[in-house]
Amino acid sequence: MLNTDFIAATEKNSRRLMIVLHGLGDSMEGYRWWPEAMQLPWLNYLLVNAPDPYYGGFAWYDLQDPARGVERSRKLLFQLLDELATKDFPAEKIVFGGFSQGCLMSLEIGARYPHRLAGIVGISGYAHEPEQLVKQLAPEASRQRFLVTHGTQDPLIPIAKVRLQMDILRQAGLQIEWREFVKAHTIAGEEEMSVIRDFVQKSYA
Repeated sequence: MLNTDFIAATEKNSRRLMIVLHGLGDSMEGYRWWPEAMQLPWLNYLLVNAPDPYYGGFAWYDLQDPARGVERSRKLLFQLLDELATKDFPAEKIVFGGFSQGCLMSLEIGARYPHRLAGIVGISGYAHEPEQLVKQLAPEASRQRFLVTHGTQDPLIPIAKVRLQMDILRQAGLQIEWREFVKAHTIAGEEEMSVIRDFVQKSYA
């Protein structure tokens, strides 16, 4: 089971939910600011810690041997989504999003989960083995809507590699909105948040 924290929407009885995944070495504590920055009073949030301890934070997978960790974390996130469905948070009401390693896991969920989500947001990350991923897409994958953002000055994950990966995923039929920002390995403040906010609002339209 993953450690999570539910932050309720300001508007009562809303069943719309955004799941937020952190990056390598971070935790849910690094995203306490997210609900306020999103400025969407009708949206609930679920902050999630990755399963593996990593230098005071957590990791979704081992950088030296990612495949095993990606698969394990994906199964845990599938279980989380299935559990949420029993609590009246069905997949079609959930936006799934993450930063860096959390972005990779969000792309995995969007490509492989057997039910359509409201939307998928990936920030400053990359895809795990995209050539293999496109051979294993869930039937619903082509109906999912993705927003993927990246920094032109990212020193940790060079943007050229990610552009090529997104092209591979697009050619396989995934609906990916790709946005570039002049930023390093971070979130570009309100400039980027406004794009994410607009995407999330449209996801529930």
